[in-house]
Amino acid sequence: MSTPVPSASPSPTAVRGSRLQIEGLGLQIGGATILKDVALDIAAGSLVGVIGPNGAGKTTLFNVVSGLLRPTEGRVLLDGDDITTAGVPARARAGLGRTFQTSSLFPRLSVLENVRLAAQVSLGGSTSLLRFPRRGDAATALALEKLEAVGLSHKSDAAAGDISHGDKRKLEIAVLLATEVSIVLLDEPMAGVGSGDVAGLVQNIRDLHQEKGCTVLMVEHHIDVLMGLVDKVAVMYFGTIIAYDTPERVMADPTVQSAYLGTGAA
Repeated sequence: MSTPVPSASPSPTAVRGSRLQIEGLGLQIGGATILKDVALDIAAGSLVGVIGPNGAGKTTLFNVVSGLLRPTEGRVLLDGDDITTAGVPARARAGLGRTFQTSSLFPRLSVLENVRLAAQVSLGGSTSLLRFPRRGDAATALALEKLEAVGLSHKSDAAAGDISHGDKRKLEIAVLLATEVSIVLLDEPMAGVGSGDVAGLVQNIRDLHQEKGCTVLMVEHHIDVLMGLVDKVAVMYFGTIIAYDTPERVMADPTVQSAYLGTGAA
C-alpha cells in the first residue's frame, strides 16, 4: 500500500478550502433507499477519498452535495452555511466545483477556450460563450498558465472533443484551477485513463489541492492511486458510511475488509 503524500501548505494567495459537513443525509427514490444517515465532517483544505462497491451510493452522494439531487432528509453545510436547498449555480458561486464520470467540457471549443471561459468568469467577466476575451488579456494569460500547469499548452488550439480521454481529465483540472473553487468533487478522475496518463493526472490533482489550498473530495476505484494521495478515506456500503479514517486504519478495519475489500468489488 502506498504511503499518503503529505499536503504542502497552500501559498498565501491560494484559495482557502471550505469545510464540508454532511449531517444525517438520506435519499429515497420511488420507495427505494439510496442514501441512509450519511454523515461526514471534512476539514477545510483536506483531501478525502470515497470508496465502495458499485452501487454503494458514491455518485449519488456527489449529486446531492453538488445540488443535482435534493435529499429527503439531512443537511449539507459549506463553512457552516446550510446549502441543502441551494441550486447548482448558487453552490458554484459559493465555491463548489465538480467533475463528472463523463466529460462536461465544451467539445467544439478549443482547449484554450474551455479554460479561458472559466478564467474570464473568475476574473469577473461575461459568462457568454459569444464574448470571449481577446488573446493577450488577463483571462487568456491565466488560461495559458493553467494549461501549462497540467501539460496541455501544446494542445491549446485543438478542439476539446478531439483530445484523448486522459487529456480531457487534465483539461477539467485546468478549468478548475482557473476558477475560484474552494471545494472540489472529483468523480472517478482516473476512469478510462490510460496507464501512461495516471501519474500526470495524480500530479494535477496534487497541484489543484496544494496550489489553491482547496478541499478535495474524490471518488476513485483505483485504490492504490487513491491511498497514496488522500488524507482520509470514507467507505460507503449500501448507501451509508461504514468507516471514515486514515488510509492505514481503513485498510486494516475488519468491517471494511468484510464488506468491501473482501467482496472483490471494483
